[in-house]
Amino acid sequence: MKRRTFLQNSGLLGAGMLASKLSFAELNYPTVRVAKDKRHFTSQVIENAILEFQKKVSNKELGWLFNNCFPNTLDTTIYDESTASKKLTYVITGDIDAMWLRDSSAQVWPYLPFMKKDKNLQNLILGLINKQSQCINIDPYANAFYNDPNKKGEWFTDHTDMKPGIHERKWEIDSLCYPVRLAYAYWKETGDTTPFDAEWLRAQENTYKTYIEQQRKDSLGPYKFERTTARGSDTLQVDGYGYPVNPVGLICSSFRPSDDCSIFPFLIPSNLFAISSLRQSAEILKSIKDNGGLADKMLALANEVEAAVNKYGIINHPDHGRVYAFEVDGYGSYLMMDDANVPSLLALPYLGAVDVNDEVYQRTRKFILSEKNPFFFKGTAAEGIGGPHIGRDMIWPMAITMRAFTSIDDNEIRSCIQTLAKTHGDTGFMHESFHKDDPKNFTRHWFAWSNTLFGELLWKTYKEKPSLLT
Repeated sequence: MKRRTFLQNSGLLGAGMLASKLSFAELNYPTVRVAKDKRHFTSQVIENAILEFQKKVSNKELGWLFNNCFPNTLDTTIYDESTASKKLTYVITGDIDAMWLRDSSAQVWPYLPFMKKDKNLQNLILGLINKQSQCINIDPYANAFYNDPNKKGEWFTDHTDMKPGIHERKWEIDSLCYPVRLAYAYWKETGDTTPFDAEWLRAQENTYKTYIEQQRKDSLGPYKFERTTARGSDTLQVDGYGYPVNPVGLICSSFRPSDDCSIFPFLIPSNLFAISSLRQSAEILKSIKDNGGLADKMLALANEVEAAVNKYGIINHPDHGRVYAFEVDGYGSYLMMDDANVPSLLALPYLGAVDVNDEVYQRTRKFILSEKNPFFFKGTAAEGIGGPHIGRDMIWPMAITMRAFTSIDDNEIRSCIQTLAKTHGDTGFMHESFHKDDPKNFTRHWFAWSNTLFGELLWKTYKEKPSLLT
């Protein structure tokens, strides 16, 4: 993925450059958060949470990191596009001026519990749900969009059915799962049914239609994608459809959450995520829209995918026993690995896709957090999961955060937090990835999802197990 840099405008580049020239002791927790007058959105309830955390948690570095990271989405990525009749919010991912359905959902997720005390924050999330429905109805196969419906961006020359307003058209199952997860949680938290209008219903119809097409039972479906590129993972092989699959009921995901192409198109973490989001959509459809017909179709598809995952997505590993594969093709071939991006096998309980105590998940977790996983890296600075997107020896903070979220071991949670606190490269922010031996060798100064996710972990730990922060 081409990285477009907007760091000068955010103030983050200057902070990172300062940090690279001075020792951390000399910095003494400098001000690296965006200045108040340059913040895109401010929530007093979030500011109060930061003050509470800093007052109650004795570890000053964690207090500093929480202040920098937790509000980063609000500070730097929010654009209010509301009209007189509808709340609309555009949320960029950070240093790329486009909105991913996945990233934007995940970026605001940690703020859901604070909505009841801040109506403006609730409206922000309501606006994002509305915006995402509009985007899905432009093209359910696209993963990222612009706020300008007429813009033709850097990937407009891709060999696929590109439309103005689309940043990238990589078909990823989770792009349609995340908006449902966000809307469902918003509804449960607030009781507000405002997002579930005709636009949202049409987005659910498009979601179901796309999933059915990508089961590829009757044909390859309407989606194909090729890119003129030297990077093999940025395009699809075999005439733009990817490697063949046996249509066993699973859903093809041409690309992973990393935006890298799948090798075997049945991506198991994303299929498991689809099961839970289909059931959430069905509940909303029945409870609010009185649309039992579409709800029943959603539930039937969820049950079919679940049965197919259990039959084809679990394999016998020679060392770890019955575990989830990362990708399969339905013919008997499978790929054993995990990727740092979410949904991943590691993150399944965090997404509500499997129970954390599930035996298959726990065996899978042991596998992916071992050197049997080809993308588990261990160095002098840290150990953790990376992935093909950045390459060898590059660990993703997001994966370390997910390891803590999915752990039932207090020592492991504490260790993950300590690792994240010592690998920010003296910048005060999380990054996309860092080298296993050198945290100052990192990618992406400004990656709002990683920042806000780390803030979510710190807040959850403070509320539930504050002793782990001392």
